[in-house]
This record gives sequence, C-alpha cells and structure tokens, in this order.
Amino acid sequence: MLEGTEQLRPIVYTPDWCLVAENESDKLLLAAKRVRRATGTDFVISLVADDFSWIRSTYVGKLRSNFFGTKFTMYDTQQNNQSIRSIHANKQVSPRMSACNYTIGAISYELNVLRTRGPRRMHCAIHSIPVSCIQQGGNAPTPTSFTACVDNQCSPLPASKGKEPETDASSTCIQGAQIQDLGESLVLKNKAPRWHEQLRCWCLNFRGRVTVASVKNFQLVVDVDPALNVSVEEQEKIILQFGKIGKDIFTMDYRYPLSAFQAFAICLSSFDTKPACE
Repeated sequence: MLEGTEQLRPIVYTPDWCLVAENESDKLLLAAKRVRRATGTDFVISLVADDFSWIRSTYVGKLRSNFFGTKFTMYDTQQNNQSIRSIHANKQVSPRMSACNYTIGAISYELNVLRTRGPRRMHCAIHSIPVSCIQQGGNAPTPTSFTACVDNQCSPLPASKGKEPETDASSTCIQGAQIQDLGESLVLKNKAPRWHEQLRCWCLNFRGRVTVASVKNFQLVVDVDPALNVSVEEQEKIILQFGKIGKDIFTMDYRYPLSAFQAFAICLSSFDTKPACE
C-alpha cells in the first residue's frame, strides 16, 4: 500500500477538482480551479473549494501549462530564508515586494509525432527536492510552516464573487522566484507499461487501486543517473500513481518524498488537453 492515499474527484457544481481523504469524503484537503488563458491554462490550488484568489491565506500555489498542454510549471507559496535573501539582494526588485510564487518543478509530456498507440510519456523534475533524498541517509526538505504570500504593506481588494480567481500576482509578488539551490533535482518518469496480448492493450499493475482504463492513468518512478548508485529497489518504487475508478472519480496514491500538493499538481496536469501526445 502506498503512503498518503487520497482520492480525487471533481466538485459537482463547478468544473473544478477537489482532493479528499479516501475514507473521509467530507474532509477536503486541496481544491483546484482551471483558468483558461490565451497562451495556456492555470490550475489554481487552494485549501478551500470556494475561494481561489491569490490574495487569500488559503492560496497554496498553481500549475501553469503552455498553449499545447505539453509543458507545465509548478509554483508554490512556501518561502525560505535563502530565497528571500537572494531576492532582496537583487537591486532590480523592491525589498517590500514579497515573493509569492516559487518555481518548484516542471512537467513535460513527450509529443507523439507518429501517432502510435500507447500511454502518454511524461517526466517531472521537482526542483524543490534534491535527488539525494532517495539515497541512503538522504532526506527531503520539509516546510515548518505555511506562509501566506500577500505583502503586509499591500491591501488588494478581494476578488468579486463569480469572477475568475486572480492568479497573476505580478503587482505585489515576484513571479517564478527561484528556490535555493538544493543540488540536482529529483526527476520522475512514467513507468513503462507492458502489452497484454490477450486483452490487446497496454497494462500497468495498480494492485486493484485503478479499475477503469484511461489515457490519464499513470505510475511514476524515479529517473536517476546510474552513477548515483541508487538501489534497484528504490528505482522500482512507485512514487505516485493516479488512475480512474469511476465516472469523474480517480485515486491518487503517493509516497515520500512528494507532498500532497506536489502530487496533486502532477495529477492535475493529466486533465489538460493533449492531442499531440496521444
């Protein structure tokens, strides 16, 4: 059984998604709202299901895609002393501007130019997690507190009800501020499925956790350089798996070193339209 088992389902009254505890469907963990843009799509992630404004303390981060839905950038609001010092040291940036969105990772889907049948192929680079965390004695950085991104010296007006959430914080925040250098980033790749001759389809062993075939289903394992001497057992561990179990209902199972937010953001990327990858 994978650690951190959660369930993903859309909110019935909006075209959004919410992450709920599997055995406590009324316990909301995270919620997401899709905001379409001319150049791509934003998935805004919040602690509540009815407010996705970046000025709220419930705003957690966002996932931003390119126009084709093949490349994504993950942003988090967590601050750290190293990144704050590096931002304030830059003379082009006003010290009173708080760093709102930190680039913590990137997701890319391979283009299926030949239109061959098979599952999507993806890679996830988590910049906020060093690859050393999966080596013996390594560990992943863990935030000690949740920090709101709004500058105390600024008092933006709250978003009006019914309007799209304000996800651009460029007036008061540093968009895409880089986190401190933690060394080589952890990279995940989708586990290659096997072809089932009798069923005539590609198969992954979800151990009963996924019951409906879908192009959105995937399992991620670490993608490491052989020179790092990571054990075979560690390389074969499923870090994140996601799959369909019913109409508009999916399961999301994740383990160390991913957080619920990181796992949720990665899973959300599978919902963006990707005709060139299928």
